[in-house]
Amino acid sequence: MTPGSNLPLSAVRVAVDVTAPVRLDVSGLLLAADGKVRSDDDFVFYNQPSAPGVTHSAAAGGGDTITVDTAAVPEGIDKIVVTASLDTPGATFAGTEPTGTVRNADDGSVLASFTPPRLGTETALVVVEIYRRGGAWKVRAVGQGYANGLAGIATDFGVSVEEPAAPAAAPQTPPAPPAPAAPWGPPTGAPAPVTPPPAAAPAAPAPAPAPPAPAPGSGKVNLDKGRVSLQKNQTVSLVKGGRPVLSSVRMGLGWEPAFQGRSIDLDASVIAYGPDRKKVDNCFFGKLMILGGAIQHSGDNLTGEGAGDDEAITVHLGGLPPEVTGLVFVVNSFSGQKFSDVAKAYCRLLDAQSGEELVRFDLTHAEPRTGVMMAKLIRQFSGEWEMTAMGEFVDARTVRGMTKPAAQAL
Repeated sequence: MTPGSNLPLSAVRVAVDVTAPVRLDVSGLLLAADGKVRSDDDFVFYNQPSAPGVTHSAAAGGGDTITVDTAAVPEGIDKIVVTASLDTPGATFAGTEPTGTVRNADDGSVLASFTPPRLGTETALVVVEIYRRGGAWKVRAVGQGYANGLAGIATDFGVSVEEPAAPAAAPQTPPAPPAPAAPWGPPTGAPAPVTPPPAAAPAAPAPAPAPPAPAPGSGKVNLDKGRVSLQKNQTVSLVKGGRPVLSSVRMGLGWEPAFQGRSIDLDASVIAYGPDRKKVDNCFFGKLMILGGAIQHSGDNLTGEGAGDDEAITVHLGGLPPEVTGLVFVVNSFSGQKFSDVAKAYCRLLDAQSGEELVRFDLTHAEPRTGVMMAKLIRQFSGEWEMTAMGEFVDARTVRGMTKPAAQAL
């Protein structure tokens, strides 16, 4: 299998063996529709080896095995992700390629195998996932890496990770003679004073400088505080209170001609990509519905006149096939005018059911080019989606010319 590919399972009970030349810790997480575990009991590993329908055991030829009895998996569970992390602290997967082998758990026959390619600084991986689709079970190759070990994966999927306990306080000893204070504060390990300081105590050391503020337009936010106004290159996670907030979104795009009496025909489109950055399909004025109706276009606006959104694209996130992992929303000047001739261009993301505006990105400092990548939506391996404002200009009058630069921007 290759990253993102999937296969139907021909067995009710499947075993996923994960092996490597080094010792691994292999785990299974039972995820509900929101991409999170229901509780920490849904985290299966060597120290908690079973959950409904899922067990952990040592593989016969080395490594560990996660066995999934699909008939026994609870109805509320949509997928089981199989993860691997390195047992040696500080080690990475660079030069160490683990292999996930999916077998029929009853007769041992091999159904599929997957070795994640191009590994580097990762210390933990989501190797494969077993998931429901249309009443049947399938396996998908993932290969998503994490640089913060198994704790990073567990936290991403909603498992509570306890902080290591603080070391016990050292027994009290009589105060040592005062030592000269370093410019940045008292020496490490100096005991706390047991008597009030003298009146002529030296001034407290200056506080450590505050960390530098993030650069404008960088960083990631969520929707906990309501609508978000994005700057270029800023990302918003479409979650609120730790959970995805909507299943269908509408991307509205609007613009006005910069000069009186001069109509500008802009076209809004969306390009769907798989995990390998290959185009799956695109939706534009000449193809108003794709992917079985999961993405729909409102139709062509030839002038940009009128208030509100000039064109809109509705995306039913829950209806997107699993091979779609990225969407790039683009706008092209079909009539050939440059974006420097366009005023008040913006895109906004709305809850398609309530109409509530969630995210807005105003396109400023337009360049004299004919295409712009407005925003991208990326599916995270935890199941949630993130939107990033782009505002990247290219020379392309149609969506066809946007396919390659949009893929490179994912």
